Amino acid sequence: MIRAWLALAVLLSGTARGAGPTYSAAGIVNTPNYTLGPFAPNAVVTIFGSGLARSAQGVDLAPGAPQLPTEINFVRVYVSDQPAALFYVSGSQINFLMPSTGKPGNVTIRVVTEGVSGPYVTATLVDAVPALFPMAGGYAIATHADNTLLTADSPALAGDIVVIYLTGLGWTSPNPAPGQILPGAAQMVSLSDLKVSLGGTAVDPILIKYAGSTPGSAGLYQINLMLPANVGTDPEVRVAVAGQSSPAGLKLAVR
Repeated sequence: MIRAWLALAVLLSGTARGAGPTYSAAGIVNTPNYTLGPFAPNAVVTIFGSGLARSAQGVDLAPGAPQLPTEINFVRVYVSDQPAALFYVSGSQINFLMPSTGKPGNVTIRVVTEGVSGPYVTATLVDAVPALFPMAGGYAIATHADNTLLTADSPALAGDIVVIYLTGLGWTSPNPAPGQILPGAAQMVSLSDLKVSLGGTAVDPILIKYAGSTPGSAGLYQINLMLPANVGTDPEVRVAVAGQSSPAGLKLAVR
């Protein structure tokens, strides 16, 4: 179910086709919230442009598949001239996975469509860039412990364990190879730098029960969090790692 929610970040778009792929740094963004870089290793990234693919096509993996493809519909994305794993391509949009082995610093991104290369665009990688997934009502995508969605009609309560989904938590242990789909849990390496706040108040780290990749998914992370006693109603939720914070404005469905 959660991978279906990740698919909400894919906005099906037109199929315009030009002489070659056209895009710029201003159209390369973090997928959940469309913010500009920097980006994190193993983060889901979107390229907006024109002439990116002949038609729309998403990844079609069998359950338990170990790897995302590096080519869909004659389209490839290269990060520092290494092929990146792909989720979705269309004439105006590509969703891809930033390689998990990237180190902080500058990288180049380019699209090759049917053998025709677009321009090199420079982007910056940092250790982590947390990005929550929004849904209707200004809530962040999160679930109860039984995997049912948190909503205004099905909120969590103080003391509950909730699962918050996001991208951009960076390296994990074990760390996947680029595009690899790990079947089990993998804790984030920078756990000591992780900060979660609810309603502007930092959560006691002891309440963070797990923070790392979501088993069976690529680029998707989760934070398993026990809600504090004084959590309040629909608190704003923010996640920060080493100075990079998820944007303000999303709340957690809590009563």
